[in-house]
Amino acid sequence: MSRLRTPWPRWAAQFGIFASIQFGVLTVLAMLLYAGGNNAEPTRPGYAFFANFFSDLGLTVAYSGRANTFSMILFATALTLAGLGLIIFFVAWPRWIANRLPAQLIAYLGSFFGIGAGLSYIGVAFTPANLLREAHINFVYAAFVSFFLGVLCYLVAILLTPGYRRGYAAVLGVFALLLAGYIWLLFNGPNTNTVQGLTIQVTGQKVIAYASITTLFIVALGANRMIVPATSPPAG
Repeated sequence: MSRLRTPWPRWAAQFGIFASIQFGVLTVLAMLLYAGGNNAEPTRPGYAFFANFFSDLGLTVAYSGRANTFSMILFATALTLAGLGLIIFFVAWPRWIANRLPAQLIAYLGSFFGIGAGLSYIGVAFTPANLLREAHINFVYAAFVSFFLGVLCYLVAILLTPGYRRGYAAVLGVFALLLAGYIWLLFNGPNTNTVQGLTIQVTGQKVIAYASITTLFIVALGANRMIVPATSPPAG
């Protein structure tokens, strides 16, 4: 725990908590301001929770044909901050892992993938699907695959770290299963050109998006609680 007696790990954990909360708040506001329509029903008013993707919030022009500026700005801000939250937390996370092999090596590998996921989320934010569709989709694929690999690494690293509560490993285990299921859905799920296929894909995305921010919130909150205050006397 001596490596956690500096402000940096606490700040990183607290930024992870902030990033998860702001994503939920700003995307709800973006939904309320969305200019309308979806892939199957372009004339449908407003944002339909089970018929519109999160990415629809980032369109410069909505399916309705109306400018979507305010929703786009909120969505891009939310996803950029969420991506930064992942990057910052994954940079700091190895400090909570046992300072010996193989735990540290696995943690650094996990951070490599986690940082990649964060960068990919920022990439999604700045590639509106109506303007840069191929790049947008590739960033989506990269984000979830990288996140999955990063979570698997930290699941193992936590299990190899004495004193790290196993409940956090359980949280990562459940999240890894959800990510695996969603990655399968992304590559093998139904086409979004039908109402049924669109509903399935959108619902899957909502589940994994909220699971992602919930997981970040839980592990960052737990990490913050594990930090030894700088004023505490050294053990022993």
